[in-house]
Amino acid sequence: MQSKENLSFIIDYLGCKVNSYEVSCVGEDLISHGFHEFNEKKDKNPTVIVINTCSVTEKSDAKDRKLIKQYRKKYKKAILVVMGCYTQKNYDLVAYELDADIVLGTSLRSKIFEYIQKFKETKEKIIVNEINNNIKQYENIKLDKYLDRTRAYVKIQDGCDNYCTYCLIPYIRGRSRSRKKEEIFEEIRSLIDNGYKEIVLTGIDMGSYGLDIYQNYNISSLLEDILKNNKDLYRLRISSIEESQIDDKFISLFKEYKNLASHLHIPLQSGSEFILKKMNRKYDLNNFKEKVKKIRSVRKNISITTDIIVGFPFETDEEFEKTLQFAKTIKFSKIHCFPYSKREGTIAAKLPEQVSDIDKKIRVAKLIALSDKLEYEYALKFNNKEMEFLVENYDKTTKSYRAHSSNYLEYYIKSDENISGQIIKTKFVLNSEEKAISIKNKIKSRIKSEE
Repeated sequence: MQSKENLSFIIDYLGCKVNSYEVSCVGEDLISHGFHEFNEKKDKNPTVIVINTCSVTEKSDAKDRKLIKQYRKKYKKAILVVMGCYTQKNYDLVAYELDADIVLGTSLRSKIFEYIQKFKETKEKIIVNEINNNIKQYENIKLDKYLDRTRAYVKIQDGCDNYCTYCLIPYIRGRSRSRKKEEIFEEIRSLIDNGYKEIVLTGIDMGSYGLDIYQNYNISSLLEDILKNNKDLYRLRISSIEESQIDDKFISLFKEYKNLASHLHIPLQSGSEFILKKMNRKYDLNNFKEKVKKIRSVRKNISITTDIIVGFPFETDEEFEKTLQFAKTIKFSKIHCFPYSKREGTIAAKLPEQVSDIDKKIRVAKLIALSDKLEYEYALKFNNKEMEFLVENYDKTTKSYRAHSSNYLEYYIKSDENISGQIIKTKFVLNSEEKAISIKNKIKSRIKSEE
């Protein structure tokens, strides 16, 4: 590559933290090959645009298409690279209808720079159609320095073997594949050495970590090794884990290591035993309740958040009411609510007794109202108490710095100096207009996203 070229890139993504991690890895790789992040004031046009797509719902698919069209229209001369879950099942559409130049699915991301070079030479579209069910090894992409972040995500696993009846991910991402522990340790060490105070472990089904490549070494073993060998790490956070994958050793780590974040996201999906079986979930409600009780016995005020799908086939008003009551019993600190989205190719799409869109909207509204109440009640426990916050980025809207506590309470701190990356002890004042997050604004934002 000629050094005189002014090579710039834009990276963007939709969906989960895994997608964020993957696209950031691509960005870092491009930087290592002489690229820089696009700056509207200095660069006329980006050389390359990389988009990582999501396909968890039909709404996600629509957002993917909209985002791709926007970038293609705005930057006609840029090399447009589109990857991810949506492209995995829509290669030709993305390449020809949406006019992407390089299209790949959920693998071979480490070769994007090579594809860019090839496209620059031939000017011919590159479509990398990889069948992920045939992929048995984890693709090792890594980060040394996260782009513009205080918190760094580390991907430990890809794919899923659960085959929930509503989900396309196992068909799109392929079977569960674990990353070698040595590669994870090396990346975490590098990130800590580069100044990152919080590491978030993430994956598609990260609780299944290790089962495909190790004997007697699982997610709990990995967590223990990370915590034991990185005592200078301020905070280790787990993005999401299934209840059935939480064992006694996992729970004991919350007692032994204070730098293990006081927050767990444990997907529930339904509070009805009947619906859980229709979804092919791997737990029952009694086990879920007992597991939460065990966790709280070790870490009393831990924040436990969840995902719930409403309007799944066969969900009557009575079954939905069971979900509401169970959520109240558990007292989640926040509920991420999703109306069921029919995905062609899944078992659930063929089920009778599909729920109407009107009923879904009514149930979503009820669940959001409950979530807002539970979220406020949880935050109220810490009102006027001194807490530690890791400061992240500057927020132009509030003219303050955004920060999070160990239990993922969000807080805004005023400062004339740049305090990004600092650990600050301050009193958490829930109703303070200057410092505390506005619960009402948060509610409005979430309702808007459901429209």
